[in-house]
Formats: sequence, structure tokens, C-alpha cells
Amino acid sequence: MRIGVPREIKVHEYRVGLTPASAAELTGLGHDVVVESGAGAGIGFADADYLAAGARVGSVDDAFAADLVVKVKEPQLEECARLRRGQVLFTYLHLAADRPQAEALMASGVTAIAYETVTSDQGLPLLTPMSEVAGRMSIQVGAYALQKASGGRGTLLGGVPGVAPGKVVILGGGIAGSNAAEMAVGLQADVTVLDRSVPRLKWLADHFRGRARVLMASGQNVRDEVLAADLVVGAVLIPGAAAPRLVSREMVREMADGAAMVDISIDQGGCFETSRPTTHDDPTYIEEGVVHYCVTNMPGAVARTSTLALNNVTLPYVIGLAEQGWQRCFEADAGFARGLNVHEGAIMHPNVAQALGLPSGGFPRAA
Repeated sequence: MRIGVPREIKVHEYRVGLTPASAAELTGLGHDVVVESGAGAGIGFADADYLAAGARVGSVDDAFAADLVVKVKEPQLEECARLRRGQVLFTYLHLAADRPQAEALMASGVTAIAYETVTSDQGLPLLTPMSEVAGRMSIQVGAYALQKASGGRGTLLGGVPGVAPGKVVILGGGIAGSNAAEMAVGLQADVTVLDRSVPRLKWLADHFRGRARVLMASGQNVRDEVLAADLVVGAVLIPGAAAPRLVSREMVREMADGAAMVDISIDQGGCFETSRPTTHDDPTYIEEGVVHYCVTNMPGAVARTSTLALNNVTLPYVIGLAEQGWQRCFEADAGFARGLNVHEGAIMHPNVAQALGLPSGGFPRAA
């Protein structure tokens, strides 16, 4: 199979769909891998590294002419225009909050498989590494947002002897939220994690053993904790669906001036009413007196780490697509089939369809 790897064109996005090591695995199996020139340059993967791996280096047209296109971020509209019927796109999509992209993919006729909705017994295997990265980064960027020069309160999360630490509130105790809590606890902040799942609350309580408070995410608890917070991290996810709005504008207005909010859920529309997408070029804004960080490709800031972590989990699926084709892969693996978001002009994932107000074509049936 011919596999194309375009250079990412989203603002300050330096991740790449395949590393040279991954390309070597595929060329070793006899597949034709063509990488757009410069696709990995931002993270230290030169064109020569791909050539040494047996891949070809070409133009953007060459990469998008492939049977299987492997990317990281959702295709921008100019990239959607390059896609065609009979072609497979494998990347993050986050369509629930992006109707223009969904319509462009439908118009192209492409078969689009989204990393973030592939499932397994372990949950969301292709989203997990980026959730880990985003969760850890959320405390790092939140601490920066709290600095006075950033518009924040001037609070040090860890405090110092004789001065109380900053209060960090994390909405969602999944992969992103638990990784955020790990970092916040490591900084010696005052940490509270809220979640609606009783089994997850028990896991969090056992894991943190008193180093972080764990609360049921009732409406009252969310309100009480958010209003008292220095830093709020939004880390909620419903696969394929728009993120639920957990924090209203009124609540943000009642927070202390200079508090900070980091919305990891912004790719799915955000879980704060005051959230709007930002970029690495201009990552924060102040709304209702509170500093907001809502970058839609957070892991792109640590692009080398993120690319290596992502390839660790995506490569087996790419090999499966190249060796067997998507139909046979889906017949054998119902969890992989749940990655199908768009096929020949139809939205296939029911959560995506519901979020966009469109009919769902349904998943292919596993054998």
C-alpha cells in the first residue's frame, strides 16, 4: 500500500504522523511510504532520516496522493480539498465541535478514521498518550498563567513555608485529569479532583492516598470548588461527542480576579462556557477577570515527546490498515471500527452525528 505522511500545517504544530522508525517498519513490510519534505524537521527528523528508513520524500501532492494518509491533527479545509473517495485518512478529527471540517470530509468522499474514538478493553488507546501529555502540561501552563505578568493573581502553586499553596481543581478524573493531578501534587499544590464515576473515584482515592482530595462531581461540589480555586483544569470527555459545559459564565464571574482556567476539553468544544479556541501563538485571554488557556493542540508544544508517544500506539493500527485494509481490520476488531467517523459522504459515529445534528450511517459490523 502507498502511505502518505503530510507536513502538519496547523499553527505551531510540529508533530508528524510517522517517525522514521515507524516508516522503516512499514517499508520493511514492502509498503511504499512517501513523506512530505520537511514533515519531521521541527522535531529533529530530517528528510535524510526518512530516506534511510526506506521511505520516499516528496511534495504535499505526493503525500496526499497516497491510498492511506496518516496525520496527527485534523485536516485543515485546504487539506480536506485534497482528499478523495476511496482514500483512507487516519488522524485525530474531533468533529463534534467542527462542522466545517465534517462537511468538507463528507464532500470529499474520504473514509476518515479518528484516533480519538478508537476503543479497546483499556479505553481509548490512541487518545491516551496525548491525554497524558495534555494533563501534565495543564499544570505547567496553568502555573504560568497564574503569574502576574500573564494577568494572573501572582500565586505560586506550591506556596512556600508560611504561605498556603495554590488551590488546583480538576474536573474529570480520567487519563488527562489524573495526570494533571500527579503534576499538581508533585508541585505541592492543594489539589481536588472531581468525577461522576464512583469506580473512578475509588481508583483515584486509592491512587493518591490523601495527597489529593477526591469528590463526586455534583453541581454543588463543582460550584463550591471552582469558586474557591486558583487554577481550574477542565478534563472531561465523552468519546466523539461535544464536551459538557460544567462551568457557567456566572461561575467564572464569581471566581477571584486573576484565577486561571485550562480547558483540555477544548478540542471537543470546551467544558467552560467562557472557553474559545486559542493557538500556541496567542494561547491565553482574560474573560470575566479570569485567565483562560484553551489551545486546541496542547501536546504540539512538546512535539517530539508527543510524536514518539503517539507512534507507539498508532503504528500497529497503521500496519493493520496497510496489510489488511480497513474493512478486514474492522471486521476483526469492533473497537477499531468505532474509529470510523466519515465514509463516502456520511457521518458514521453516532455521537459525532448527534453533536452535529446529522444522521448516522452506523459502524461496520464486526465478524
